[in-house]
Amino acid sequence: MTATPFRSLEEKGFEIEFVSHAKSILLGEFAEALTELESVLAELDLPITEIIGSGGGETKFTQRARKALAAMGWEKHNFEISKIVDGVQRESTSHEVDHVRRVAGVGTIACEIEWNNKDPFFDRDLENFKRLHAEGAISVGILITRGKSLQDSMFDNVFRFTQERGIDSYEALAEEGYTPTPKQKAKVLKRVQRAKNPMPFAEAWTSNFVSDKYGQATTHWAKLQHRVERGVGNPCPLLLIGLPARIVRFDEQKIEELSEFDAATEETDT
Repeated sequence: MTATPFRSLEEKGFEIEFVSHAKSILLGEFAEALTELESVLAELDLPITEIIGSGGGETKFTQRARKALAAMGWEKHNFEISKIVDGVQRESTSHEVDHVRRVAGVGTIACEIEWNNKDPFFDRDLENFKRLHAEGAISVGILITRGKSLQDSMFDNVFRFTQERGIDSYEALAEEGYTPTPKQKAKVLKRVQRAKNPMPFAEAWTSNFVSDKYGQATTHWAKLQHRVERGVGNPCPLLLIGLPARIVRFDEQKIEELSEFDAATEETDT
């Protein structure tokens, strides 16, 4: 591992930030694990149809990343912390982490991927890292989320999709495999059909879609930085990684319809 970790990723637009001596710890003790993580991130590929067709939970994109990490030994683990007084267990807490990488005789890394959750999930992850670090269970916590370039380009990417596919109505969207919830449909048609300054369908749908699914209240780089700057998770050493717009690929597949669970989630999330 070179003295400048993740240089190749930074050249591809990834945002990389080390907090509380995480760089020294990772370079000094976990160089092989860093190389593994870098190799997984370098291969990430995000089709535009998965951005549009996925629900608010686990996307195929996230599943691919998780499987790649798990194949390298970054597996899910449930940490159990108990307090015992005179041989009697007084309390017990558990902290599930999606990706844990242990290095024998050295320590443990905890990693979470927050692709598109509600932003309070950052508080949960950072507080978990803080507790686990305080108990000596982990050496470093890693959080991976949408980077600034990816978040900022979401409207342009989705709008480009509508232009390339000739999307000018919900009928055209249906032909591509996308079915909106009644609430989403009503909000868009209200903009399209209003008497004063009606909005073209593609623009109205893109604006509503991006705001609903990838809005400011979801997990992305700015929200993560804001929490870390406030000291959430401190003093646990952290590595923060923002995924770039560059990983988006404009494929020619149909959009996969949302599951009933995802559709219900989007119906209630405004």
